[in-house]
Amino acid sequence: MLQSIAGRSVVVTGASKGIGKGIARIFARHGARVLMVSRTLTEARAAAQEIGGETQAFAADVSDWSACQAMAAAAVSAFGGIDILCANAGIYPQAHIEQMEPGEWDTVLGTNLRGGFLSLKACLPWLKQSTQGRVILTSSITGPVTGFPGWSHYAASKAGQLGFMRTASIELAHYGITVNAVLPGNIATEGLADLGEEYRQSMAVSIPLKRLGSVEDVGNAVLFFASHEAGYITGQTIVVDGGQTLPETLAAIDA
Repeated sequence: MLQSIAGRSVVVTGASKGIGKGIARIFARHGARVLMVSRTLTEARAAAQEIGGETQAFAADVSDWSACQAMAAAAVSAFGGIDILCANAGIYPQAHIEQMEPGEWDTVLGTNLRGGFLSLKACLPWLKQSTQGRVILTSSITGPVTGFPGWSHYAASKAGQLGFMRTASIELAHYGITVNAVLPGNIATEGLADLGEEYRQSMAVSIPLKRLGSVEDVGNAVLFFASHEAGYITGQTIVVDGGQTLPETLAAIDA
């Protein structure tokens, strides 16, 4: 078992569903105290109640500076400090460039990119006081590695997160804080389930491991970055995609 997770204070944004909920579940399972943050308090409370353990719910729009400050204050009030920030909140509405309104671009980058910056800035005073300060960003293979029509704004935000990560990791190394990122591929979430089993299977054929990832697969990678054992790793990424980005063509998977 990874050391120094039990009792740690963790903030997870975008935690009411999907990957964020999976991350929160993994930390709670390992004895961490988790503030589960969502735009909607009722959804955050429902997710926290489902996971159990030492979890608490909070509502915040991570694109808003005052909301992020309130989020950090809530974690400190509940748990006495902040050791780990999982900046996971993200949105991915689909719109091709020709039809995309400038406001749609701004909204996606506001949540996905600005939100990570504001969350880190708000939590930083307490991360500096921690003996094991950790920041983990949820990026994506889309943007840093691959592209997909209709997600230019999402891809730009996810690639931008890695540029932010590299400089932040240098700036915060002085305080012993590490900053890393996970890059999920196709992960089975609630939204994907609504598209049906046939769609899931069509996505799985492009993955060498022949299955979609689970939210816990991503959560386990995040947990590693947060651990004592990963204390000498910063400014780095882990791709969690079942090998999806490896084949040159679909034919290579079954060759």
